Amino acid sequence: MSDVAEPDYDHILRSNLERVFNERDPQQRARALAELTTEVPLMYEPDAVVTGRDAISAVAGRLLAQFGPDFAFVPEGRAVGHHGMASLRWRAGPRGGDPVVTGIDTAEIVAGRIARLWVLLDR
Repeated sequence: MSDVAEPDYDHILRSNLERVFNERDPQQRARALAELTTEVPLMYEPDAVVTGRDAISAVAGRLLAQFGPDFAFVPEGRAVGHHGMASLRWRAGPRGGDPVVTGIDTAEIVAGRIARLWVLLDR
């Protein structure tokens, strides 16, 4: 057994969805990224590797702009994790409507912050 306390994986990954990927204000999103991620986080998307807080913020902003004002990411269940790795299933689409995409975020957590994030989409 490890004496090191595990971080609150559910809080970290839910905060990432709500405060980064659902945040339409770029300054608020930047503050959230500064709190939730390491200095130079990496995000692995199916078609790209995104490096750094500013680039991740830009991806989130483009998604929100592309899908309109009612689009939102919603967590499904609680995140699970241990030993610095955590996953959270989510769905995204118009608030109150059917999802247009579902997936799982899997993150490497270092010192309570997201260092690397894999965005896995259900095809």
